[in-house]
Amino acid sequence: MKALLVSDTHRYLRYFEEALERVGPVDQIFHMGDVEGEEEVIRSLADGIPVEFVAGNNDFFSHESREKEIWFGGFRILMTHGHQYGVSTGISRLAAEGKARNAQVVLYGHTHRPSIDYVGEMALVNPGSISYPRQSGRQPSYGILEIDRYGEIHFTINYLPF
Repeated sequence: MKALLVSDTHRYLRYFEEALERVGPVDQIFHMGDVEGEEEVIRSLADGIPVEFVAGNNDFFSHESREKEIWFGGFRILMTHGHQYGVSTGISRLAAEGKARNAQVVLYGHTHRPSIDYVGEMALVNPGSISYPRQSGRQPSYGILEIDRYGEIHFTINYLPF
């Protein structure tokens, strides 16, 4: 199984479209917020691929939940934008929340900086921003979550050229 992880598109979808083309077929798309009203456009671009959204701090009029707990390929995932856990200054509060909810994976955004961290066996993954990156080099980034044939989960961060 394979999922595309994106966050913080902020109504700019050019690089989202490019990422979709590059990753090939995926089973799911997870968007960690700051969609700014473009949910239906993203669903249309996804062309039938299921998309899960959570609302970010800039999704003022969104009907999406601020958090979701979902199962994907046998893994319990907590999705959130992350701002309510202070992720701009660290992931300790988010990790504690993930642990309290028995999440095996926590997907979040908000910082516009990609990262993959582990707290015990729990993975905390931020795909960065595909539209407005803030990390060194400022390349648009997205993540891939893959579950291999042995049921092992793997994460990668990928970058698009300018």
